[in-house]
Amino acid sequence: MKEILFLVLGYVMGALPNGVWIGKYFKKIDIREHGSKNSGATNAYRVLGPKYGLMVLAADALKGFLPPFIASRYGVTGNMLLLIGVLAIVGHSLSFFLHFKGGKGVATSLGVFLFLIPNVTLALLIVFILVVYFTRYISLGSIIAAAALPILTALSPVGYGIGKTPLLVMTTLIGVFVIYRHRTNIKRLMEGTENKFKLK
Repeated sequence: MKEILFLVLGYVMGALPNGVWIGKYFKKIDIREHGSKNSGATNAYRVLGPKYGLMVLAADALKGFLPPFIASRYGVTGNMLLLIGVLAIVGHSLSFFLHFKGGKGVATSLGVFLFLIPNVTLALLIVFILVVYFTRYISLGSIIAAAALPILTALSPVGYGIGKTPLLVMTTLIGVFVIYRHRTNIKRLMEGTENKFKLK
């Protein structure tokens, strides 16, 4: 019963549409009606500006970090922590608050993996920052980081009693899922029409 409750918590916390709520509360606009029409942190940054965009990023990462973190403090270990993290990511991308639509899962995945595999996550964050710095494409940074996720996971030690094989399966699936969610960005990158990141 305890594990089921934390699985539900993972999905519900992941489903919280921070970008939509922050945009409506502070700017009186729905970010799903502007920019890329995505509810995630990148579109929030473009539509709402750096201050609120970073707020959405932090909130989306936190809702990925907290479910497995809280579960671990109540004695949940092993592969169940993986499932809780997966449901947080699924909740973000398929939020029942938004009629089972949502963001692309990058920031929430960052939060989940920051708890599960912090060394890998920090390395991916560096990769992401470098790609964005040199190309100015946030989407490209996200895609490359997603592709590198299972590779770096295979080379990293694992804690919390989590099996290496299930973790590799999870990171591979999440990596593929994130890349799939960026399929329109990939098309725009190939066509040279993708929006570049600009500091406001």
